[in-house]
Amino acid sequence: MERKVNNSVTGCQPHITDLPTRLRRYPVVLSIAGSDSSGGAGIQADLKTLSALGVYGATAITAITAQNTVGVDSQMAVDPEMVRDQIIAVMEDIEPSAIKIGMLANARIANAVADVLSHYTTPIILDPVMVSSSGHRLLAPEAQVILKERLLPLATLLTPNIPEMAALTDMSLTTLEEKGSAARHLISSGAHAILLKGGHEEGDTKRDILYRSTPDGISVEYFSSPTIATRNIHGTGCTLSSAIAAYVARGYELKEAIGAAKEYISEAIRAGANIAIGHGYGPVNHLFNPLKMQINEE
Repeated sequence: MERKVNNSVTGCQPHITDLPTRLRRYPVVLSIAGSDSSGGAGIQADLKTLSALGVYGATAITAITAQNTVGVDSQMAVDPEMVRDQIIAVMEDIEPSAIKIGMLANARIANAVADVLSHYTTPIILDPVMVSSSGHRLLAPEAQVILKERLLPLATLLTPNIPEMAALTDMSLTTLEEKGSAARHLISSGAHAILLKGGHEEGDTKRDILYRSTPDGISVEYFSSPTIATRNIHGTGCTLSSAIAAYVARGYELKEAIGAAKEYISEAIRAGANIAIGHGYGPVNHLFNPLKMQINEE
C-alpha cells in the first residue's frame, strides 16, 4: 500500500484567503507514543495532561496496546513508515513548540523517529518507556541501543526511572554516588540533561534528581515531594514527561518546567488517590484543575 502525506485542504474548511491576516496560536506539543486502551498512560494520558495544562496536543502513534489497570494483554507496533508520516504531517503543518517521546516498541520505529527528528531543532522530552508498571516489556532490547545512540543526543531532557536508568547504563543505582556515575556515563554518551525519577524508592519523600551538562561540568539539582499513599500510579511517568513538554511549550525554562510539572503530577496523584478505576493500578486525576488554553500572539 502506497503511503504519502496528504497536505491538501479539503471539505468545508475556509479558503486560506478567507482567514484573518494576523492569527494567534496555541502552544503545541507532539506526543510520539503508544496507545493505552485503559486511558491511564501513553497517548491518552499525554493528551489529557496537555489539555489540562492549556496546550494543544498532536500525536504520532507508535503502537497499540490492549491493557487495563491490571496489566498489558498484548501489543501491536505500527508500521515505521506510518510513524514517520504521522510525525512529518504534524511537524510540517502544525509546527509544535515541544515534542514528547514515549513508547517506541522496536528498533525500526526508534530508527524512523530518529531519522525524522534529526531534521528539526524542536525541544524533545524523551521518556525511555521500557517496561509497564505491571512488568510487561514495551521496548525491544535491541531498540535500547538505538534510543541511547541516536535519540539521546537529540533530546533536551531524558526522564528515566531508576530501573530504566540502570538498563541504559548497565550500572547499579543504589547510592547517590552510583546515580551520579550513571548520569555522567549517559552525558558522556550525548545526553544534555537527565531527570532521574525516584518514584521506585521507599520512604516518606520521593526525590527526583536533575543532572545537566554545563561548561563547568555537571550540575545537580533536586526536586522532592511527599510520598502519597495510593495504588493509582498508572501512567505517572507518561504524565510527568508530557507535563514537562507542556510547560516548555508554554515558554518555561527547563528547570522551571520540571518544577511546575512536578507540582502538577503530585496534585494529580493526590486528587485521584481514593478513586476506584479498575481492579489494579488506577490512573491519576489528570483534570483536577484544568487551565484555560494559552493563546500566543504571532
